[in-house]
Amino acid sequence: MDILEKYKNILITELNKSYSKEDLSNISFEFPRDTSHGDFSTNAALILSKKLKMDLDQIFIEVKKFFEDSGDFKDIVLAKSGFINFFVKDNILHDFIREVLKNRENFGKKELGNGEKINIEYVSANPTGPLHVGHTRGAVFGDTLANIFDFVGFDVCREYYINDSGEQIKNLAKSVYLRYLQNFSDNEIVIPDNLYPGEYLIPIAKKISDEHGEKFLDKDESDWLDFFKKESISSIMDIIKSDLKSLEISHDVFISEKALLEEGHVNKAYKYLEDKKLLYKGNTNPPKGSKNDEWSEKKHILFKSKSFGDDEDRVVKKHDGQWTYFMPDIAYHLNKYERGFIRMINIFGADHSGYIARMKAAVKAVTNEKANLEIKTCQLVRLSRGGKPVKMSKRAGSFITLKEIVNEVGKDAVRFMMVSRKNDAQLDFDFEVFKNENNDNPIFYIQYANARISSLIRNSKEKLGRDIKDKDLINADLTFLQNENEKKIIFQIANFPKVIEQSVTFMEPHRLSYYLRDLASSFHQYWNLKIDNKRIHILDKSEIDLSLARVALLFAVSITIQTGLGLLGIEAIEEL
Repeated sequence: MDILEKYKNILITELNKSYSKEDLSNISFEFPRDTSHGDFSTNAALILSKKLKMDLDQIFIEVKKFFEDSGDFKDIVLAKSGFINFFVKDNILHDFIREVLKNRENFGKKELGNGEKINIEYVSANPTGPLHVGHTRGAVFGDTLANIFDFVGFDVCREYYINDSGEQIKNLAKSVYLRYLQNFSDNEIVIPDNLYPGEYLIPIAKKISDEHGEKFLDKDESDWLDFFKKESISSIMDIIKSDLKSLEISHDVFISEKALLEEGHVNKAYKYLEDKKLLYKGNTNPPKGSKNDEWSEKKHILFKSKSFGDDEDRVVKKHDGQWTYFMPDIAYHLNKYERGFIRMINIFGADHSGYIARMKAAVKAVTNEKANLEIKTCQLVRLSRGGKPVKMSKRAGSFITLKEIVNEVGKDAVRFMMVSRKNDAQLDFDFEVFKNENNDNPIFYIQYANARISSLIRNSKEKLGRDIKDKDLINADLTFLQNENEKKIIFQIANFPKVIEQSVTFMEPHRLSYYLRDLASSFHQYWNLKIDNKRIHILDKSEIDLSLARVALLFAVSITIQTGLGLLGIEAIEEL
């Protein structure tokens, strides 16, 4: 059900017979942007003429001969640009629509993965508080990417890495402990600046108070710290999972940093690097916010990450024997590799862009360059309400949470908006836009298209005097589709498998959201189409065959919208 792939395969197969020694990977077979340039277009003549110093005409004649015998084309011409343009016969397009209707469950699917295992790690927010809007973008991006990879035949593992070790977890436990003390004191307890002031910690402390009473009052930190760490992390991970569930996001695997340390994975990875002579003692520049003398005047253990493409070597163990954040991350990715993942994709926030080179270097090192780590970063989201910025401050405990956004505009709007632009471009999200039921709200615009088509089919008995069955649409006489708008829609549907493939190849789910908006726009234009100053009637009792042809086309639009929205994790509403 992929017209482009069908004819590209014919082209490459035939070219290989004559030019088997040549690299044909750059030869394309595409829908041209300008419809006057044909229905399909290939650069084959340009590519081969340059490689083989042959005349364009000579290659054109050869390519044209491949396709002439098929009888599928009205014309095949060589353009001045050197591209070969194809004008397809209508019956080929009609046969394509029938195939979409017959195989609706598989439309757009391509066997690109062939069962290859792929690990996609996303969210992985520190378990110190609820997810905020920044986490939301990465969560939706990662989940949507996983949906699309799964759709085209990859064996996808959706993974969350819990950073449940280190200073921030100690500070979290201290913050909860202070809230716990508040439950037994009439005096207000001030939360220091270096701790977490958010009110989301109050219920966690209340639960501990209810279950354990005054057990931890007047105790040394060593008596309560581990317990408060464990309770705090468990409670906040429950909050995070609940937040994600509100967006219908789930993970297959949760990996604990603390467990990696306790089970010896970090020591094992360190020894591997040591045995490979990839570690050495040395000085380094201090990280931002660190004391200069602690770093530049002391000898640390550094990993030779420059040898694997990084711009400098990185500290894995500090002079006092403590691990840096980097070393457990190295062990974690070695663990992924040992679990059978040769291909890994990580979704990072914009603030982690400086971490990319060192992580890629580390994966190359610990897998002997057998595994491939790809990292996509998600830029910031600017929230506004009616054009006015919504300010937030996590340190003040007044950040906008994922749950708040979902409660205000709904899951579907949030999911669509978070993949409405390329991941590395800043995103503007206006709450008021997504509350409106009009064309400015893109998800409403798309869902409305599907609802209109569903309504059309529901009303068929009233309008035509008969119910429309699947077999009626499959057997409809599509030669009645003569309008240019109808042909445009057919070609847009035919482009859907290519959009899916590109979304996977470039790891860019926003291509799918763009596509669905364009398809919905074409549908609404067609719905409101006027011929001879009269709006067309898709269901017309006096023209049953024409009506069935039009409904068949629009049902193919609905199938495409439903599949596309499903991959975005969005409901294809049938009634608004």
